Amino acid sequence: MMQTLATRPPILDAPSILGLHRILPMAYRQESFETLWNERLQRLKADDRDAAALMDMAIILQSLSRTQDARVMMDQAITIRKDYAVVHGDGSGPRLLALVTAGDFMANTPIDFLLNGSNAVLLLHYVDAETPDLDDLPDHDIAFFGISEANDHGPVLARMERLLPSYRCPMMNRDPALIARLTRDGVSAMLADEPAILAPRSYRLSRAKAAAIASGEAPLGDHLPGGAFPIIMRPVGTHAGHGMERILAPSDLAAYLEGAHGDQFYIAPFVDYRGADGLFNKQRIVLIDGKPYASHMALSEHWMVHYLNAGMGESAAKRAVEAGWMEHFDTDFAQRHAAAFEALTRHIGLDYFGIDCAELPDGRLLVFEVDVAMIVHDMDDRETFPYKVKPMQKLFDAFMAAAAKKRRQTAMRVA
Repeated sequence: MMQTLATRPPILDAPSILGLHRILPMAYRQESFETLWNERLQRLKADDRDAAALMDMAIILQSLSRTQDARVMMDQAITIRKDYAVVHGDGSGPRLLALVTAGDFMANTPIDFLLNGSNAVLLLHYVDAETPDLDDLPDHDIAFFGISEANDHGPVLARMERLLPSYRCPMMNRDPALIARLTRDGVSAMLADEPAILAPRSYRLSRAKAAAIASGEAPLGDHLPGGAFPIIMRPVGTHAGHGMERILAPSDLAAYLEGAHGDQFYIAPFVDYRGADGLFNKQRIVLIDGKPYASHMALSEHWMVHYLNAGMGESAAKRAVEAGWMEHFDTDFAQRHAAAFEALTRHIGLDYFGIDCAELPDGRLLVFEVDVAMIVHDMDDRETFPYKVKPMQKLFDAFMAAAAKKRRQTAMRVA
């Protein structure tokens, strides 16, 4: 299964696709997909089993937020081929095999971005709850278990937990059971007793019980210790703020339920994390082998902070704050929250994961979410965000170094 770079055959075991790191930036820059789409369409007309063309088209549709159409096309591709290759640079570097599953951008770790600046080849191998074995994988140097915790990933995570013990080669994030624990309620319970961290306790609540609170038939305290509004509500299984609202009173809860989808929700206390400047300030940080790396910081006038709608590109003042945070991250933020990062590494137990967080006035790290599939990228315009280039490449290089270290450690144990 594994060969040296010198003895490996030059032909890849999987068809090449453009991949996420080439296609998504086109959508980010609002470029037209017409030429690329038509070229892939012509390939399909010539060969309706061109799985690589189908997969690139699925990623295009994902990038255009046509999630359902993308999934249909992705499933068609996977039915034809389970393996795909994304070549970085000249392709002369290590081959990294990622076990992934069909889904949207939050279904798997965005490893394609993490290989930017390298000459690595990413080999995507698609699995699901019915995968019989891992016996026929493409030739590779190091593997990564890339499937995230998601509302519908329980069966595939359980299946991989049964199959991975027979896989004898080096693999990062090799524990589906640990990943399955990264639910919002699971993470908040896991970190509840850490003095350096505030992870607001999240609880699952059925629609019927939420309706009882909204109508006054049941007190909030029956389901959320403290029982005080405002609270945060969101449907189970959602990310990126979809369906999330701040609820100020029972009447607001009733109105929320009228427009919300799903039968299960997360409920948590609202924490006002505004800084002295009156802005809500949220950071995305990646931990690789226990060391934190800055990904981005967003400052917003609104409590629900997303980088794309925080006005970072329009505000030089906000960008100056982010630039300073990134430049001095290792000697400032990372040092102040060293105890929090140590606790996160100890509890999560993975080689790679990301967090969305904020800094509280009392010095604690407010942790909103822990996930292996957070988008970490270098797509921002380099003229507007020149300060991001170096820190992001540092993060990408750290990922490659961690993969090489895992391979060396495994080779030493075998020897």
